[in-house]
Amino acid sequence: MCGICGYITPDGAREDAVARMASAIRHRGPDGQGIFARDTVGLGHRRLSIIDLEGGRQPMSNEDGSVWITFNGEIYNYLEIRQELEARHRFKTRSDTEVILHLYEDKGEKCLDDLRGMFAFALWDSGERKLMLARDQFGIKPLFYAQAGGKLFFASEIKSLLLAEEISGGLDPDALDAYF
Repeated sequence: MCGICGYITPDGAREDAVARMASAIRHRGPDGQGIFARDTVGLGHRRLSIIDLEGGRQPMSNEDGSVWITFNGEIYNYLEIRQELEARHRFKTRSDTEVILHLYEDKGEKCLDDLRGMFAFALWDSGERKLMLARDQFGIKPLFYAQAGGKLFFASEIKSLLLAEEISGGLDPDALDAYF
């Protein structure tokens, strides 16, 4: 199942804040946890190992560490995409996660046009200083977000957001109305 979480902030990311958010979704990924906190971005991952049991740890980076991803889901056509990318990229895993990284390097946000599957991911491009949050077109994999205190938080489950220091657990009637 896996779970993702994280945030972007002008104040500087903290590993302990991401770890706290990831702890709320431990049940989504009992096989491991990964944390990336650098500059203004924190990414967290809870892993349920299915593809590439040894090499698919996340958050994962591209070859030079300039692009990072935390991913939940499955890309059904990743082997076909990988074959196309192998001429231009060096792969260190057999995971569908790494395919997304290299596809993004080639196509930017248009990488989503090629992905077939069920997924939610957060991708940090440090060169562009851009955080990309994406879900499959049917919204099969959950991705919730909240803004507070000049920060953007995201997670696979709302309870992970509630562990962010800036998020209050109060009910917002306008948001509830928009949801329904």
